Amino acid sequence: MDFSGAYAWPNLRFLLHGFLITLQVAGLSIVFSFVLGTVLGTVRYTRIPVLSQIVAVIVDTIRNLPLLLIIFFIHIVLPQLGIKMSGFWSTVVGLSLFEGAMIAEIVRSGLKSIERGQVEAARSSGLSYMQTLGGIIMPQALRRMSPPMVSQFISLLKDTSLAIIISLPELMHNVQILGGQSFDYVIPALLLAAVLYFVINYTLSIVARRLEARMT
Repeated sequence: MDFSGAYAWPNLRFLLHGFLITLQVAGLSIVFSFVLGTVLGTVRYTRIPVLSQIVAVIVDTIRNLPLLLIIFFIHIVLPQLGIKMSGFWSTVVGLSLFEGAMIAEIVRSGLKSIERGQVEAARSSGLSYMQTLGGIIMPQALRRMSPPMVSQFISLLKDTSLAIIISLPELMHNVQILGGQSFDYVIPALLLAAVLYFVINYTLSIVARRLEARMT
């Protein structure tokens, strides 16, 4: 093992650049999946005729497909249909779709957890259904949904490593490249990657536990 060589500034900068791309992919995917999941989950909860059933089929289909297959499909199949995306955006779109479907179920469950009596009381006081949903149900549901959502975002961050299969220069891809230069660099590079993932994920885990404690 050659720690001094592996952590020489050019190699360290190479790994940190990969980690930056990992964070960029994760950050964009978290935002997009949250928006998408909230919309889909709300539509499922409202049980709009036909539309809710269509959304349910889409969500269940995506949730039961491997994320790697979705990324492959977007990066390899869509270009053949005239829709071309870089490896970066293929990963972001794939993660956003997959995690959005997961979050949709979290949102739907969170909305359903609100007592029916509150809905009836709000409606009887003259509020419309949308006013009740936006002003009464959603704020309470978001508090209950926060811990499982943070846990899902932790999984999302770890899932960015799957982009190595389409050669996106994220952290694990750069670890692989550096390890290919010298076998002595493999363990130091993997250890650094483990530390970087751990710091971010552990921080998010602390946030999730504190949110859960507040809810309790």
